[in-house]
Amino acid sequence: MENTKFQGLDINGNEKEYSLNDFKNKTVVLYFYPKDNTSGCTQEACDFRDNLNRITKYATVIGVSPDSIKSHKSFKEKQSLNFILLSDSEHLLAQKFEVWKEKSMYGRKYMGIERSTFVIKNGKIVKEWRKVKVKGHVDAVIEYLNS
Repeated sequence: MENTKFQGLDINGNEKEYSLNDFKNKTVVLYFYPKDNTSGCTQEACDFRDNLNRITKYATVIGVSPDSIKSHKSFKEKQSLNFILLSDSEHLLAQKFEVWKEKSMYGRKYMGIERSTFVIKNGKIVKEWRKVKVKGHVDAVIEYLNS
C-alpha cells in the first residue's frame, strides 16, 4: 500500500502521482471527505485553506475523496485550495483507513466516505478523528498539533 500510486493535485493544482512513501518522514494531516463542491466538504476544505499557515509549520495537509481529478481541479480552482488533493476513486486509501462505510440517507443504504481525519507522523497514525463534524474541526486539529 505504501508504494501504491494515487493521482492527485499538488498545492498549485498540477497533476501529480503520490504514494504514502512520499510522506514517510513527515507529519501529515490526512483528511477524508465525501464529495467535492458539497456544502460540508466545501466548508471543511475552506477551513483548512484559511488556517493552512497555522498547520504547515507542523504538517502537510492532504484531502482525499473518491472524486475524479477533473472534479478536484474544479473544486480546487473554485475554492482557491492551497493543499494536496488525492483522488481515491477505487477506495483503496479509504478502505485502508477504514473510512469506506455503509451509510444511510432517507432509508436508502449506500457506500461512502465517513468524514475522518488522521495525523500521521513518520508513517504511524498518532491521532484520529472519526465521524467528524465540520464546525470547529480544523481548530481541534491545530490544537492537537500545537500540543
